[in-house]
Amino acid sequence: MNKAISLLDYATWVFDCDGVLLNSNLVKSEAFYKVALPYGEHAAAKLLDFHIQHGGISRFEKFRYLFSEILHETDYEVRLKSALESFATSCTDALTRCETSPGLMQFLEKIRDGRRKTFIVSGGAQDELQLIFKKRSLDKYFDGIFGSPDNKVEILTREILNQNILLPAIFLGDSRYDYEAANSCGLDFIFVSGWTEFDEWKKFFEHKKILVVTQIDDLL
Repeated sequence: MNKAISLLDYATWVFDCDGVLLNSNLVKSEAFYKVALPYGEHAAAKLLDFHIQHGGISRFEKFRYLFSEILHETDYEVRLKSALESFATSCTDALTRCETSPGLMQFLEKIRDGRRKTFIVSGGAQDELQLIFKKRSLDKYFDGIFGSPDNKVEILTREILNQNILLPAIFLGDSRYDYEAANSCGLDFIFVSGWTEFDEWKKFFEHKKILVVTQIDDLL
């Protein structure tokens, strides 16, 4: 994080969704395990471990990993589609009800004063994210809500090129991939630790010049 820049000097704020805006990491983890369970407890456990170790990447990549690398299948497109549909069904209702980050709306109101832009960039399915935030009446706080099938680096790169994400910009995430995506695209980074599933985060960020907060209300 650029120590010469005050938090209110950032032109754009970018937020991950799961584990940052919503307390939804456990919901997603349980859904991955549940959908993979018909293929055996071993496969379900391996997928769950892959999901936790690769927080921030899309469900499409994770379920492809299930079929290609865990189950060693080559013709799995029909089963992949079914798994993705089951996963979406398992998650959508829970995501409309799970806890939001403490102080979220106050913080968004504080930074959205006409000069700053706010975006969601998530590994979740884009259409699902847009629906969930609309149902929760939170979509009005964001200039754009983006997700898979595009990955976070692709989204950030595209929106910077389109001059939607204006620099200097900062990304709030809860995974190693969030940090790597932000860093590769020239965004500063804040790690949100309160709901993270990244067990090694303290060691990983020990010598990195970033701000760590427990929840968003730490920034108020």
